[in-house]
Amino acid sequence: MNSSATAHRGAGPEPHPFAGPRPTTGGTVRRTLLRTALTGAAALGAGLAAARPATAATSAPAPAAGTRPSTPQEALAELAAGNRRWRAFRERHPHETPAIRRTLTTAQHPFAVVLGCIDSRVPPELVFDQGLGDLMTVRTAGEVLDEAVLGSVAYGVLELGIPLVVVLGHQSCGAVRAAVEAERSGGRLPAHIQYLADQICPAIDHSTEGDARIDATVDANVRLVRSRLAAEPDLAAKISTGRLAIVGARYELTNQAVHHVS
Repeated sequence: MNSSATAHRGAGPEPHPFAGPRPTTGGTVRRTLLRTALTGAAALGAGLAAARPATAATSAPAPAAGTRPSTPQEALAELAAGNRRWRAFRERHPHETPAIRRTLTTAQHPFAVVLGCIDSRVPPELVFDQGLGDLMTVRTAGEVLDEAVLGSVAYGVLELGIPLVVVLGHQSCGAVRAAVEAERSGGRLPAHIQYLADQICPAIDHSTEGDARIDATVDANVRLVRSRLAAEPDLAAKISTGRLAIVGARYELTNQAVHHVS
């Protein structure tokens, strides 16, 4: 959801995408909410692994050109490579040719589900430099879950065999800001917007104040949504066998980097 902040591209040195938790304002409690058969903490470029705490990191190279990522590690590596291209203004805009379009009339084989915000500045296909048939995207303000969203994610994983789900929050999320400010003021938001605030409210970080609270809540909300998805029995069964990873991530408007939210 849009807010008043303005994005500036190409500013300063580029952090490695998904390279680990970003410094946060305030004392946001960090915790790992996923149980996966992948080993590792966050590390991308060579691949990010999401797993139980206190396990050794494992890297996975990006799949060879012309192949589709088929494991969570490969899918993460491909997204990391795409985000690096995006940040360096070296986008490939892949899989847009007439031949690809004809192929996609009969089947699709996306390699990741991205559950992101509706914010117009954070389109997953662009920030990960992916093309037609690559990503299945679900977008709601503040990554809020409902039955339709859960069904959409489950469809991608259970019916299409997608090995990776990314919950993608972002800097300066207007939906999070609205929820934090509504709680602080005690006011009601218009129409269905209050529903969004009610869903985000459990993630509000009360250890900080002002803009720091909003910023910390963006990360906390990603963790909350990720944990709810990982608790879904059908998804949890795939996580336990290593066929699926559900990870949290955050996009920074100021430098276009995507990094892991632990």
